[in-house]
Amino acid sequence: MLYGVLVKMVVSSKVDVLGIDFDKDKISSVELATYGSGLLSSLDLYPLVGSGLTSTNSYCGNFSGFYVCDRTDLHERIGMMQGKDYRGKAFVRKVHFNCGKPLCPVCYRGDWAVREARKVVARLEATSRMLKVSSPESSEVEHVVVSISPKDYGISDEKVLRAKAKKALEELGFIGGGSIFHGSRHRRYEQIKGGVFRQIATDWSPHFHYLGFLKGGYKCRDCKRKCNCLAGCGGFDDRRWQYYLKTGIYVKVLPKRKSVYHTAWYQLNHASIRKGAKRSVVVVWMGIAGYRKVKVKVEKRKSVCPVCQYELKKCRYHGKKSFVTNRFSSDYVRDSMEDLEEDGLVVWSEIPKRSFRRDSEEDTIEEDSYG
Repeated sequence: MLYGVLVKMVVSSKVDVLGIDFDKDKISSVELATYGSGLLSSLDLYPLVGSGLTSTNSYCGNFSGFYVCDRTDLHERIGMMQGKDYRGKAFVRKVHFNCGKPLCPVCYRGDWAVREARKVVARLEATSRMLKVSSPESSEVEHVVVSISPKDYGISDEKVLRAKAKKALEELGFIGGGSIFHGSRHRRYEQIKGGVFRQIATDWSPHFHYLGFLKGGYKCRDCKRKCNCLAGCGGFDDRRWQYYLKTGIYVKVLPKRKSVYHTAWYQLNHASIRKGAKRSVVVVWMGIAGYRKVKVKVEKRKSVCPVCQYELKKCRYHGKKSFVTNRFSSDYVRDSMEDLEEDGLVVWSEIPKRSFRRDSEEDTIEEDSYG
């Protein structure tokens, strides 16, 4: 019944926002998403990450090289304990170029979102460790969704919408975390034939995904009346519902996270980003997890062998085997165990790292190699 009430309120509010004459039977048509006062401009102003028409440059996604661990003796011993045959096998990983830009359709998912998700996890873990000392019951990371009231759908400034969401959370006891803005939620499809559907539009439905901490923790999760909340009990669910009735802003705590990293990565995959911004800031921090409260230095992650945990080395292949290097191919495999020797010869050789040094007298650059 609650869902039905929400749907009716959203539909009626959208009609008020559009302020145009149209047939109510066509509410679910694509016209609602693409035409009307302010909605089209809002969707254009905040495109989804990865929605760029072309890659940032011609190198995006291209094969860069092999990273190899050649400790075959150690691989063999570990493989025997795991019941696997790694005799003479080296671990090989294929690496590709990436620009690290959120709008790049090639690099946003496997590169940009991965890097940003690791930063989110690092800051949340640092904040959680701090809270375990001062307030242990508040140290668990929660996933909170704040949906803006439909009456405010005409607002296209993300900063104004974020201020509304922040005010709602502060009143409900959210003490800090990171927010990810999603400008659209609903996707509209048309049926072609034979049960095949094609996406034709998205709806402007601004909401925020927060990963952070609640004061005292989310006790309503283990409440016996979770599905039949007692009005006036003072719990989080009761307070968020009363806040919704007053403001139209709907706040919900999602189930307990199995992996904070994967939650952050998934939410980043379809986040909205302001078009034309000089700095692509997608995750905004507040409260106890803010930049002034927690100092976090995210070190560059080293590529290590999953078998022996030693750091991988960039190598060149001299053998006869043909590798599939196009990561969009159905036959592509990123990680594999390959023979270190072929016909009695070692076919993997390390490529020396390169550094560039400026000569202060002649103002020239000389290239040095080191192992």
